[in-house]
Amino acid sequence: MPLTGTYLRTLDDKRRIAVPKRLRDDFGESDLQVLYVAPGTDRSLVIYAPTGFTALAERYSGKASHQNYLRLFYSTAERVDLDGQGRIRIPDRLADHAGLTRDAYLLGVQDHAELWDKESWDSFSRQISQGFDQLAQAAME
Repeated sequence: MPLTGTYLRTLDDKRRIAVPKRLRDDFGESDLQVLYVAPGTDRSLVIYAPTGFTALAERYSGKASHQNYLRLFYSTAERVDLDGQGRIRIPDRLADHAGLTRDAYLLGVQDHAELWDKESWDSFSRQISQGFDQLAQAAME
């Protein structure tokens, strides 16, 4: 099932963020206890369930031309545990990469989630949504 939705969340002082139950369920893994957090594009973070992270690794397998990207991506990716309240702790270097402050959005994006600082997402969304029709047409070609 594709991950969808936009969830406004608050990071606490320990940089923990609650992953909504609906989003956890949509990852499609029974007894989900860990997630993988890694740097994304446009100052975001990507969040994968274990099977999704494995599938991503398989897509990258054998792509020697992307070796420097893979080094950076995997060396900064982190396995994080879901606590009893459905929260994950965002490692400091990843939170810094995304410029996370107190308010953030968790977005469902097909096979993964993205975590954005609220102001960054609001700005990005305003800019990109102006060209939504053109993006939709290009995606359907």
